[in-house]
Amino acid sequence: MDKIISVSLGLLLVVLIAFVSVFSYGAFVEKAYRESLSGTYSYTCTITTDSLLSNVTFFIPVPADPSGNSPVVTGFSSRDITGIPAGWDVTLYDTGKATLVKITTSAITPPAGTDLSMINMSADLASGSAIDTRDPLNNSALFRPVREIVPVPCAPDHVQGNPLCYHYMTSLYADYRAAAGASVTINATLAGRNTWKIFEPGFNEYTTAVSLKLTGAQQGWSTMSGRLTDHIGMYDTPIQA
Repeated sequence: MDKIISVSLGLLLVVLIAFVSVFSYGAFVEKAYRESLSGTYSYTCTITTDSLLSNVTFFIPVPADPSGNSPVVTGFSSRDITGIPAGWDVTLYDTGKATLVKITTSAITPPAGTDLSMINMSADLASGSAIDTRDPLNNSALFRPVREIVPVPCAPDHVQGNPLCYHYMTSLYADYRAAAGASVTINATLAGRNTWKIFEPGFNEYTTAVSLKLTGAQQGWSTMSGRLTDHIGMYDTPIQA
């Protein structure tokens, strides 16, 4: 009987130690994840022209969530977007369906001795919380309004995760005078990334980009082509981000 009791107590002790170890490990992993978790949005918008543009007005979509909010929107409001030329008038507009930045300037001119004028606006902005990188259409910043979104094959260039890729359309307004053959290209990109460290660094993210090429003088709305890739990286964290 004493032997049975001793064996039972020994097994109970082993189970208790195992339980405490598992609980302690889980608590450590979750604590390490929470304390190291950081969300960042990286934004760029590039306007390129090979000719003089005069009396220029653009309404360019700014990435925002369905409520019209994002660190990029805040960045434009607080003038934390770098690369905006001196003399440009930059104002945010919320239409209810999209957030746009209105840009007005008297002229965009290629510098003397060059064929192109390239303006590159950019920012790396903290999100303040984990970014939803699996369902950005409904929960994170995108170039809105998002129209005609359809799944498309992903390019074989992501080594982690099981990315899902989409094509969509959005809108841009342009109004300027230019020569008939003037070429203007507008590209904007956004990456929303979460990073953390549990023994080693980890991440997940989504990326989106929109682009448009215009020829000659403009006065009106045009359609931008967009691409979205989500589910990039790792999703085996204690709290799914």
